[in-house]
Amino acid sequence: MLDTPGVYVQEIPSGSAPIAGVATSNTAFIGVFGRGPVGRATRVTSWGEFERVFGGLHAGCETSYAIRNYFLNGGSVAFVVRVNNGATPAALAVPPAGGGVALAASSAGLWGNSLRIGVARATGNGATSFDLLIREYRGNDVLREESFVGLSPVATHPRYVTRVLAAESQMVTVTAHNGGNMPDATQSGGNPVLTMEALRQLGAAGLAAMTGGGDGTLPGDTDAWQNLALNALGAGIDAMDAIVPDVFNLMCLPDVSVMGQARAAVAAQVYQRANTYCERNFAFLIVDPLADTTRANVGAWAGALSGLRRNAAIYFPRLVAPDPLNPAQNRTFAPSGAVAGIFARTDAARGVWKAPAGTAATVSGGRPVDVMTDLQQGPLNVLGINVIRTFPVYNTVVWGARTMEGADALASEWKYIPVRRLALHIENSLQRGLQWVVFEPNDEPLWASVRLNVTGFMSQLHRQGAFQGASARDAFLVKCDGETTTQADINLGILNIYVGFAPVRPAEFVMLRIQQRLQTTN
Repeated sequence: MLDTPGVYVQEIPSGSAPIAGVATSNTAFIGVFGRGPVGRATRVTSWGEFERVFGGLHAGCETSYAIRNYFLNGGSVAFVVRVNNGATPAALAVPPAGGGVALAASSAGLWGNSLRIGVARATGNGATSFDLLIREYRGNDVLREESFVGLSPVATHPRYVTRVLAAESQMVTVTAHNGGNMPDATQSGGNPVLTMEALRQLGAAGLAAMTGGGDGTLPGDTDAWQNLALNALGAGIDAMDAIVPDVFNLMCLPDVSVMGQARAAVAAQVYQRANTYCERNFAFLIVDPLADTTRANVGAWAGALSGLRRNAAIYFPRLVAPDPLNPAQNRTFAPSGAVAGIFARTDAARGVWKAPAGTAATVSGGRPVDVMTDLQQGPLNVLGINVIRTFPVYNTVVWGARTMEGADALASEWKYIPVRRLALHIENSLQRGLQWVVFEPNDEPLWASVRLNVTGFMSQLHRQGAFQGASARDAFLVKCDGETTTQADINLGILNIYVGFAPVRPAEFVMLRIQQRLQTTN
């Protein structure tokens, strides 16, 4: 109600809800690791962070090498899921027997056996608190240390040991504490250690060792791993549900590759499950060759994966390099980690619509185990198998950009990786950016707002070079009106939006016509 003469300002909503593009190269790695949380997707943004949480490289864990190569080749965000492979945590009961503190390593694995525990406290019945020292050793070298002073065995105390370790320790947890009894002090030279300073002077031999940690079934244990892999990796794939509202765009399962051709049927089942999950989540699956795959049988391996099509790509061969854990020996690696890193690097530099292949798609951290020529690659390219090649000057590069629907015989519109990944990016971005539309009145004002916002998003992609066509009219189409959404649709609560685009396809074959001009005499 206006009472006083004057100028009044009213802000009117524009109806614009800009759509932001989602990430394009967040990569899920599901596999076996030496330590870390089990069955939970953990966001990791550097190799150093992976080392802190999951222990870094492990000789028996193929996926740890893939993650190293991912960050080495330009990857920036990984979601790591450690699967349940029967690993057990190391443990220690701090005396007195039946009345002390029972500790366990913070995660299962052989690594916990390298933990040493020390307790310092005043002697006598008047002591009410104690200090705890936790160290991780490699030989006689201390890798990590945690110390806690003024801990209490009493549950009502502000420094109650169970509560403090649960909140602050990354190395151990309390699994049992009986009644408020004080733990016994560590002995040194037959005398109890009274202070933290004195406790720190002790070496590994002077502290109590945690025992019983085990790595469980490793991928190299091929027979046992075959029996475990489908359920373990399947549960790991499903654990990616918990990252919502975050997104992942790529998925790698390097531990599948160690099964070998003899277990190809199980490996194919795992990949099929992963592919189904990726299709449901606008993601793309990177498939490794099995460890003993050769040029002669890689086509058969691709054929065994006939259920994988437009949302997957296969790369061949494996990579080889000196093993960082044993530089005197060469080790082969699944290529998916390095390839995912190249996807991320290309997306950041050029966009998701640029093929992650070519002379700029150089591979760091390994070379192909099979150095191929053009003639040798040709039959594989026809089958939609992407080859990692070595060329003079350029060194090792990815030399293929086809999906598993990219075989020449299929003649699919989703033949090329950048075209498919661009479509997934658009679909995922629109699906998330249009959530506000749900439950809005389904009529022309809503349709106009949808057209405005979707057109704005597509125009931005066009300006960045994602589409063919000099003008927006030639590059993309957005339609949302009474033709796309009929009265019958409205009665059913359905809104239809049609979005089309003209993708930029990679120049896979460059044809040169050269004419030699003969010298003439005038």
